[in-house]
Amino acid sequence: MRAFRISVTSTILFLFLVTLLPPECAAQPKTYPLDSLEGLKLHNVRAEPVTYQGRKAIHVAEPSGQGQGREDRLVLLAAAEFHNGVLEVDLAGKPGGGAAEQARGFIGVAFRVAPDVSKFECFYLRPTNGRAEDQVRRNHSAQYVSFPDFPWQRLRKEEPEKYETYVDLVPGQWTKVRIEVRGVKARFYVHGAEQPTLLVNDLKGGESKGAVALWIGPGTDGYFTNLRILQ
Repeated sequence: MRAFRISVTSTILFLFLVTLLPPECAAQPKTYPLDSLEGLKLHNVRAEPVTYQGRKAIHVAEPSGQGQGREDRLVLLAAAEFHNGVLEVDLAGKPGGGAAEQARGFIGVAFRVAPDVSKFECFYLRPTNGRAEDQVRRNHSAQYVSFPDFPWQRLRKEEPEKYETYVDLVPGQWTKVRIEVRGVKARFYVHGAEQPTLLVNDLKGGESKGAVALWIGPGTDGYFTNLRILQ
């Protein structure tokens, strides 16, 4: 009987300690090395496996001749459905050869992508803005958008400064980003910082779920490696 009491007490103590652990400790993240196109679906982009700055990665760019106005340039992870959790990836973005003057090397991560890619949430960076001599450009270094109804133009016009902010960036340099999502709230972290770079408390897509995707904007040469998903 004494041994039974010890066993029950130990079990209760273990369960109590588990509840004290942060969510990241409750499960192991699923890792996608992004060293091949296996399991990836291309949507309005071209992509290929490469070695970039000593790391195996996926190079993503827009197809030649594609219109500059598209915001749905994605590489989707076919098997990854995402609702709440954490997304982490290492990425590098820079304007591609022959890109328009307004190209910024736009690069980021989309999530809760609808099956028909008709809508998604997205956090992205404008790498050439990070160290621009124009302070206004610097203030537009990190951005949240919700496709298709809430592009950056609308968000900036209706609620200036709420969905974009400054972060130090260097074009073409590997940058670690992290997105934490819970319900209609999201936190965007850059460079492994303990505090989020950008807070969004009203994700425009509402409470939804969908695919995870790598995202680029017009005129971008983008590189992605080591994607991790925890949910």
